[in-house]
Amino acid sequence: MKGIDQLPRLLKNLLHHQACALTSSLLLVSLLVVGCSSTPKETAGAGSKAVGGTDEQIFLGDTIEKNYDPNVIMKRGEAFFDKEEYAEALVEYNHFLDLHKTHVLAPYAAFRIGESHFKMAKSIDRDPEPLTKAITALERMRKDFPGSRYDAQAQQKIQECHDWLAQMHLFVGQFYYRRESYLAAAHRFEQIMKIYPDKPVAPDALYFLALSYHELGADDWAADNLTLLAEKYPTSKVAAAGRSLMAKLGGKKSDTMIAKDSTAAPFSDTRSYAPSSNSPDLPTIPNAAAAFSANALGQSFTACRLGAWC
Repeated sequence: MKGIDQLPRLLKNLLHHQACALTSSLLLVSLLVVGCSSTPKETAGAGSKAVGGTDEQIFLGDTIEKNYDPNVIMKRGEAFFDKEEYAEALVEYNHFLDLHKTHVLAPYAAFRIGESHFKMAKSIDRDPEPLTKAITALERMRKDFPGSRYDAQAQQKIQECHDWLAQMHLFVGQFYYRRESYLAAAHRFEQIMKIYPDKPVAPDALYFLALSYHELGADDWAADNLTLLAEKYPTSKVAAAGRSLMAKLGGKKSDTMIAKDSTAAPFSDTRSYAPSSNSPDLPTIPNAAAAFSANALGQSFTACRLGAWC
């Protein structure tokens, strides 16, 4: 009878242990569910940052569809451009044009290519390659998409590139002049007068060209360029300095002894110079500015190698 009396108590303990085990299992399952549900939230939070004002999600999961979608490609290019990561932006804009040459945004992508190259130019004392690439890209844009809404902007940007290149030539020429490499300096200044005679730096280039010739002993060439400076740029900031130098040269006979020959052919760019010790690596250069002055005065000269006095 005593064993029978203890049966309800054993049954009660068994049921209690089963209930505790069931509660523990449910608690473990709940923790697992909470842990799994929190993982996507953290991932979404990490990838929700904006890059250059553009949704970062377009960079995630770069599927084949996204890689070919014109809007996504353009957004990527704009995001990189806004972050001033122009090399990466160029990849996206070129990718856009490779796939969507007839898209309504194709002229814009072509313009952005030129603009990205322009933005990569740092200053006038750096490599001019980004500027030349910008000019090439913008001229190609105007050719491939004539009359586009970006045509005027492209023209203006091309002119800005040429302004920079002219300033680069002047900067390098003045650098050579300060180091007394007068032939190398003259080469740079002549390049400006040949390619950029209407740019704001032209008067300075012409004045420094005359100075370079004076330092080389070619006072007749210096005088020709000073005459051109006074006639073409009378109001420039170097006009007064040019007149002072002309007065200094007045009455002097040329040391170069350039022979005038009435039967000789008009002066051309075939004149060559013997390199001096100051610039041993200088190539043969044309005397474009002197040619302009000589022809303007109706004079003809025989070719003469500067330094090999004729």
